[in-house]
Amino acid sequence: MDFNKEFDASGLACPLPIVKTKKALADMASGQVLRVISTDPGSVCDMAAFAEQTGNDLLEQGSENSKFVFYLKKA
Repeated sequence: MDFNKEFDASGLACPLPIVKTKKALADMASGQVLRVISTDPGSVCDMAAFAEQTGNDLLEQGSENSKFVFYLKKA
């Protein structure tokens, strides 16, 4: 999937992946896609809840090389 910006939250524990994802999205234009990489298993539930609460679209989530990968589209 194409993305405009990538943020690697590997090694960060809750709530830092979400806090830093929010900050990364703040610098982006509406419609742009952010790719987030995380090693925190809690980020799977957290990212879905974050997207729902903020109105951003969670386009896709999966795993790559034992890491969790999310694609968020800024509202």
